[in-house]
Amino acid sequence: MHIISNIALITINETLLFQLISFLIFLFIINRIMFRPLQSVIDNRKNHMDKIQTDTVDAIKELESLTKKMKVQESDVRTEALELKREVEESGSRQAAGIFAASKKEIETLKETAEMEVKARIAEARKHLPKESQALAVNVMEKLLDRRLAP
Repeated sequence: MHIISNIALITINETLLFQLISFLIFLFIINRIMFRPLQSVIDNRKNHMDKIQTDTVDAIKELESLTKKMKVQESDVRTEALELKREVEESGSRQAAGIFAASKKEIETLKETAEMEVKARIAEARKHLPKESQALAVNVMEKLLDRRLAP
């Protein structure tokens, strides 16, 4: 054996071929054991993240759609509520007008009956008025004259 005294980093000799084959075997093994599984994990993770991102975008679109539907429904409900309020107010106004009309009629009938009763009492009082006024006049004259008058 001959000792070569070279200070070079790589020497070209029979061990180079062995080192090259060893390196290629190492690359093949490391690729099978580490790089392929790692690449598949990276691909799976990327696919999962893409799916999450598309799901998020779809959820945001669905949220916007539901928000628009809720606003439309809210607007419809408000319109319906205002219509119901107006109908209730109109119904209440009609009922109040009916009640006022009925009360007015009742007041008129009560007024008429009271007037008739007053007129009847006045007529009754007028029947007795001449007799009482005559008796009162006689009584006043007797007191003024200080004597008794003949009836």
